[in-house]
Amino acid sequence: MVETQLVFKSFILSNFFRSKMNTHPLLETWRWFGPADKISLEHIRQTGAKGIVSALHEIPHGELWPTDIIQKRKELINAAGLTWSVVESIPVHEDIKTRRGRYNELVEAYRENLRRVAAAGIKTVCYNFMPVLDWTRTSLDHHLPDGSKALRFSWIDLAMFDIFILGRHQAVDDYSEEIVIAAQEKYSRGDQPLFN
Repeated sequence: MVETQLVFKSFILSNFFRSKMNTHPLLETWRWFGPADKISLEHIRQTGAKGIVSALHEIPHGELWPTDIIQKRKELINAAGLTWSVVESIPVHEDIKTRRGRYNELVEAYRENLRRVAAAGIKTVCYNFMPVLDWTRTSLDHHLPDGSKALRFSWIDLAMFDIFILGRHQAVDDYSEEIVIAAQEKYSRGDQPLFN
C-alpha cells in the first residue's frame, strides 16, 4: 500500500512538472557583457544558446535605464537571432544596501528600472545583493593543475584590497588577525597581481 502511494505521488509530481515544462520551457542562455564583450553574439548563437543574460553595464548604479537604450540593446540581441531573456543585474546602489543617504530615491529608481525592463518584455531579473562590491572574485583567471582556468576567491587578497587599497574605515576589524597579517605581508611584498 505504501509503495503504491509513493508511485502514485511520484506519477502526480512528474505529470505536474511535465505540464509546467510545456508552459514554461527551459531556454538555454549565455551571459553576455554587452557590445564590448570579447565573445560576440554570433559566437554565442553558434553554441546553441537561444537567450542572452545581460545588463546595461555602462549605466551607473542607481541611475535610471533609458527606455530607448533598453530597446536598442534588445534589438541588437534580436538581430543576432537571440532573445534578451534575463537581466543580470540592475545593480543595487550602496545607499540601498546600507539604508543611508538617498536610499528612498534609489529604491524608487530601482523599481522604475524593473518596470522598464518588464515593459520591454524581459520578465526575469536576477541580482547580486552584496555589500561594498557587487561581485567578488579575487582572481578571474586562476590556473588549475590541469591547465584550465577558474574564478577564485581568497580572503587574504580581499583583506589586502579592503584594508590597504580601498582603505575602508575599520575594515581591519572584519578579518581575523591571521588574515590581516598575511594581507599586510602580501601587500608589503607587492609581488602578486591583485584581482588579475
